[in-house]
Amino acid sequence: MKVFISADIEGISGVATNQQLKTDAEYQRFRKLMTSEVNAAIEGAFNGGATEVVVADGHGNMSNILIEDLDSRARLVSGSNRVMCQLEGLDNTFDAIMFVGHHGREGGSDAIISHTLAGICVNEMKIGGKVVGETEMNAFVAGGFGVPAVFISGDDAYVKEVKETLPDVEAVVVKRAVDRFAAELIHPDVTHKEIREKAESAMKKISSFQPLALDGPVTFEIEFKGSQQAKMTTTLPTVKQISPKRIQFTCDDIITAYKHMWGCVIIAIAATNGVLGNVNA
Repeated sequence: MKVFISADIEGISGVATNQQLKTDAEYQRFRKLMTSEVNAAIEGAFNGGATEVVVADGHGNMSNILIEDLDSRARLVSGSNRVMCQLEGLDNTFDAIMFVGHHGREGGSDAIISHTLAGICVNEMKIGGKVVGETEMNAFVAGGFGVPAVFISGDDAYVKEVKETLPDVEAVVVKRAVDRFAAELIHPDVTHKEIREKAESAMKKISSFQPLALDGPVTFEIEFKGSQQAKMTTTLPTVKQISPKRIQFTCDDIITAYKHMWGCVIIAIAATNGVLGNVNA
């Protein structure tokens, strides 16, 4: 059985503030913790019957996981130039997807360091009129490949949020959200043990999970934080600006729509301070 792991850092054990992910000494510490938490999921997946595991590093520049410390049985997708963002490498040959260290959506709750894909520009993301965070969106895309989401880990607010869409997914709460930048932490030794056990459990009952499928054309709606971000995405002729900060587009299927969304976000990030602001003549 093939397993795809999408890994983020805000939802791992120990993380409570943005500074921990930006100050170099602290960031290096949490890179190691992120790698060890992913290793717990890898071990659980193999214990549950996986024969192949691919991990996609999905935080920031998507080059956080330390390959030298990663379980040698897994392969790692690293680096930021990706057509499929946090899902690069996923296809219909996989049997399951797991989300390790993920976080709540922008403005959805007190989830720790909550944001949706790119905090610098995205205020809200909707698919078919439903507000989604990264995990739900990625689960819909995985469903387009026929791959079910079977496991998640993160803070308690994130888990509650995701279970509204994926009620049966195996879940591990690694900390309790006190505020967006405060948490009640659980020791990594404790959370790693539970991650291993729940990942193994998910694999052993994999046949009970169904892909989160969307049939037919898919409409995305994105509200950005600045009108300049929304405006510049209309350089794509398929994008309609429906309010100063909100855009909408429709694609034939969820996988195409996901790529289109990522293209819009890339443009919006570039437009934050002017797309040619740092270009020399």
